[in-house]
Amino acid sequence: MTGVAVRSATAADQDATLGLIEELFEPPGVRPRGYTPERAREGVRYCIERSQADILLAEVDGVIVGLATVYVEFPSIRFGVRCYLQDLVVASASRGEGVGRRLLDAAAAWARERGCSHLQLDSGLGRKDAHRFYLANGMEQWALVFTRIVEGGT
Repeated sequence: MTGVAVRSATAADQDATLGLIEELFEPPGVRPRGYTPERAREGVRYCIERSQADILLAEVDGVIVGLATVYVEFPSIRFGVRCYLQDLVVASASRGEGVGRRLLDAAAAWARERGCSHLQLDSGLGRKDAHRFYLANGMEQWALVFTRIVEGGT
């Protein structure tokens, strides 16, 4: 897709960002346990205010059509500093047009600029289309991810 611009989010982009995040909850996705609009707004503020996190927005003709959230992680003994790609979503009407690829490439560039050795993400088991997309766009599957909910956490 030509004409896709990627930029960092600003506070003015909060509503558009949260609207796109809602698309992640559509099947086969699920709304995370404990998710609230306030938690989401806090997450947006966190990414905008810190140099070690960002929300990369994809725009076509000034309309936000996708986003990727990226975070610099702690320095790992085995891997060094990694970049974690937490959320990657493209508006349903813009899927299949190269927006996701542009966001994935922008996330890798963001990570490289911060000295990260890897760009890493988790993906739900039911997201088969996403898995095909990641593999077709230069990512490798290395491991399974296990999660334990911490009761009382925020």
